[in-house]
Amino acid sequence: MEHLTATPPGVTLGALALIPDNTARNFVLEMRSGRFHGFVVRRGETVHGYVDRCAHMAIPLAQKLDQYLTPDGALIQCSWHGALYRIEDGVCVGGPCTGARLMDWPVIVRDGTIVTA
Repeated sequence: MEHLTATPPGVTLGALALIPDNTARNFVLEMRSGRFHGFVVRRGETVHGYVDRCAHMAIPLAQKLDQYLTPDGALIQCSWHGALYRIEDGVCVGGPCTGARLMDWPVIVRDGTIVTA
């Protein structure tokens, strides 16, 4: 099955409350054309979504389910090679791919629900 890098807009992912503040959650969406792997980071009422692929090796970022952030929650971290990414824009600020960026997965919060944009 093909690994997709985008989803259609308007897909409901679930209530914002499913992701505790300052944490991240993995999402896998099965679609006719393939499977999409992404994750969402919550910061208060704001969410940031990314395709679950490291810019360094094109492999999933987390070795453990939903473990996308550094221990202090300040950055996204690839658990394989230590690449560090800013949550706000996905730009790599440390590690083997400095200057590269994660692939955006547009998501928004609408009426307390996370939805693809």
